[in-house]
Amino acid sequence: MSNRLKDKVVIVTGAAQGIGFGCARLVAAEGAAVVLADIQADCGERSAAAILSEGGEAVFCATDVRDEEQCTALIEHAARTYGRLNGLVNNAGWFPRARLEQTTTALWDEVLQVNLRGAFYCCKHAVPKLREVNGGSIVNIGSINGLQGLPNLVAYAAAKGGLLSLTRTLAGALLQDRIRVNYVIPGWVLTEGELAIQHGEGRDEQTLLKLGEKLGLGRQQTPLDTAYAVVYLLGDESSQVTGTILNIDAGASTLPIPPGAYPG
Repeated sequence: MSNRLKDKVVIVTGAAQGIGFGCARLVAAEGAAVVLADIQADCGERSAAAILSEGGEAVFCATDVRDEEQCTALIEHAARTYGRLNGLVNNAGWFPRARLEQTTTALWDEVLQVNLRGAFYCCKHAVPKLREVNGGSIVNIGSINGLQGLPNLVAYAAAKGGLLSLTRTLAGALLQDRIRVNYVIPGWVLTEGELAIQHGEGRDEQTLLKLGEKLGLGRQQTPLDTAYAVVYLLGDESSQVTGTILNIDAGASTLPIPPGAYPG
């Protein structure tokens, strides 16, 4: 690795597994001290330990991003542990399947709390710390569904669309603070959570890989694909990049979707 993030301190939410862990691992490998935040304490501790075993610098902070006090405590923990904060990756997410008529008020509220309100809380309390170091980078992990959602992801699509609007709003509002805010679309990543949902709907991994072959560039995306983009957006190489959407989805959000590529 090239130490592209040397001397930076970065928080990654939803970092116990999946895309979040992939990002945290590469961020640490590139020289940053990383604070992994997640509601899954045991898994999060193991993930932080794995990064330490690879020579990276990492700590875990149990956090439910639906709770503003816990988000505040997360930011303070990072600043207290490492003396500053340079970057925030809002990755924590929840994506249960439900069509319009199946979406209850309780489900709607909880999906928006995890995917949108949690990012708002973390941004709100991270920005003062980023101002203290004369700037920094916020990366919001979005979704193709934030542009136009699948029929069975109504609440999730609304939340990710809101996150895109929040990204653009904060990018403009924080220009004078040299705080950059960007939105990454990871594509279709077979994370642990996604596999559990797909298996519950009767699709095994072989079936999913066959569906991946129908996608642009011939496969599903991986946590590492997203992590490379996140490292770029956290680093100084992207010092003039803000308010943008970075697609890591093999063109799925900008090109015609191949028929039958996505279930649901």
